[in-house]
Amino acid sequence: MEFFYMLFPVSGVKTYIFIPPLVAFVLSFFTSMGGVSGAFLLLPFQMSFLNFTSPAVSSTNFLFNIVAIPSGVYRYIKDGRMAWPLTMIVILGTLPGVFLGYYIRIMYLPDPRAFKMFVGLVLLYIGVRLIYEFSGRGGTAQSKALERKFDLRVSELKEAGKSAIAAGLPTEAVVKTKSVTMKSVEYEFWGETFSFSTPAMFMLALVVGVIGGTYGIGGGAIIAPFCVAVFRLPVYTVAGAALMGTFLTSIAGIIFYSLVEIKGGVRTSPDWLLGALFGAGGFAGMYLGARTQKFMPQKAIKLILGVLILYVSGSYIIQFFR
Repeated sequence: MEFFYMLFPVSGVKTYIFIPPLVAFVLSFFTSMGGVSGAFLLLPFQMSFLNFTSPAVSSTNFLFNIVAIPSGVYRYIKDGRMAWPLTMIVILGTLPGVFLGYYIRIMYLPDPRAFKMFVGLVLLYIGVRLIYEFSGRGGTAQSKALERKFDLRVSELKEAGKSAIAAGLPTEAVVKTKSVTMKSVEYEFWGETFSFSTPAMFMLALVVGVIGGTYGIGGGAIIAPFCVAVFRLPVYTVAGAALMGTFLTSIAGIIFYSLVEIKGGVRTSPDWLLGALFGAGGFAGMYLGARTQKFMPQKAIKLILGVLILYVSGSYIIQFFR
């Protein structure tokens, strides 16, 4: 086993070479179903278990996103679950926001504890709302209709003697754009019509970009649950757009961190080898997670997303009091 134990010179991490891809695979498999890359969970793992605590840990997280996310996005596109108007609005709002966030982080928020507390409280509300909808007491008529259709399809396939793993979204459950205007976007998914305000979604993406740039996260952990809990969009159609936005944000992030030198001459460039290993595991995990999503009822995905968001919220709130 000592043959597989190695030192990563840039970060100073010492671990078995199979640990990073294995951890990334497990995390990204579950998080990608909800449109979250899992990078925000890799950060505490790197800091607490691998003792990677330098500023380069953030850029290494971005590298993980860049390597891992394309497989999940490809799967959502192939299965027809990529809501392109939503994706474009997320991209247009997130990219300028992330650069503004980097500027704010350097110039005004060297220790942004108060703002992190605010973000934690917002996420707490979203997480509780997702868990509430999971209980069956919340949700819109459209989301409940999708869940009934899913349950009915499972029952029909079981009665027909087919394998339970075959139960899931049918091939006709794809995103069909109905209208795109400066005021609103409307699309159809599995016989149900969903819509959202174009300006409101753009502002959400802009704010998420600022938060992502300030704290070094991709933003999917915020925008995906917000779209589900507040805009009432089905998670099946949100995940791909959230991952695409996180991917582009991460590209901007890694460029920024690779070029910038913070006070004291400390470089923030990523550990390329460690990030690539995380990304390799994430690449496989996201592909399988995106593929498995169509076999999971929306309520189960909301539960996964809600638990993850409550974890992030709790971390932000606790850090405020430390």
